[in-house]
Amino acid sequence: MLLMGIAARELSPELQPHHMALYRNAICLALLLPFAARAGFVAVRTTRLKGHIARNSVHFAAQWCWFFGLGVLPLAEVFAIEFSAPIWAALMATIFLGERMTRMRAFAIALGFAGILVLLRPGVAIIDAASIIVLGAALGYAITYVITRSLMQGESALAVVWWMNVVQMPIGAALSAGDLVFPSAPLLPWLVLIGLTGLSSHVCLSMALRYGDVAVVSPLDFLRLPLAAVVAWAVYDEAVDPFLGAGAAFILFANWINLRRA
Repeated sequence: MLLMGIAARELSPELQPHHMALYRNAICLALLLPFAARAGFVAVRTTRLKGHIARNSVHFAAQWCWFFGLGVLPLAEVFAIEFSAPIWAALMATIFLGERMTRMRAFAIALGFAGILVLLRPGVAIIDAASIIVLGAALGYAITYVITRSLMQGESALAVVWWMNVVQMPIGAALSAGDLVFPSAPLLPWLVLIGLTGLSSHVCLSMALRYGDVAVVSPLDFLRLPLAAVVAWAVYDEAVDPFLGAGAAFILFANWINLRRA
């Protein structure tokens, strides 16, 4: 996921978020097609098409917001805000999936919300519209975690990832109609990378959600944040301001508590 974020940052000068999404889905489907065909497409058959459509419509919107944020905000800030997704997911999983809400998990959710407030500082600083868009991405990703957990009770990881790309590719194509841009030659490796990482990360996520609660699986992603901060500093010369650091620390600590007590 970190590599996909870096690829999106590199592609953002030439491609809009829906272009990136379209190319990512096309590359993923091209990679998945031999595996699906070898099994006679039995492994990707589904009886839960409505669930896939719901999941991937929300995921496309969240992905668009995330790609947008990566092009205009500091890299570490995008990842810090996105890391509120496990907090939202834990709350949603309790409401919709019946997962257990312990006192420590409730405390972790409250701490995560505090981190969001430190990051955005409503009433103290002017909230960047792009930050709100990325927060929308976090909410969208939380919804997809919950729906994926439900889908994985009867679907294979291959089917979940297959339908993700089948549903999302027409949406990206519709949004790109009339303004489709192909990136310049120096950016082609980043285009390939966004497809490869988009596929591999979702296969891993889907498999993990087959075996673990949403509230346990989603916080494991938190290692991306310190790595993103290092990359942002070393490659893009982006400093981490104290509020970003403090807010991220709140969110990461909340996720750690949630993981330890799950």
